[in-house]
Amino acid sequence: MVDCIECGADVSLYDDIEAGEILDCGTCGVELEVLNVDPTELDTAPELQQDWGE
Repeated sequence: MVDCIECGADVSLYDDIEAGEILDCGTCGVELEVLNVDPTELDTAPELQQDWGE
């Protein structure tokens, strides 16, 4: 488990988690991106930007 960087709640990690995966905080709902696995480092997930077909 790690702490959510937004609300401080515990976020569960599964055994085979990899860098780049997106997790949801069950308490505040923020999306978190796994930056590093050992030690576990999280950051807020980047917002998806609209692709206007360019």
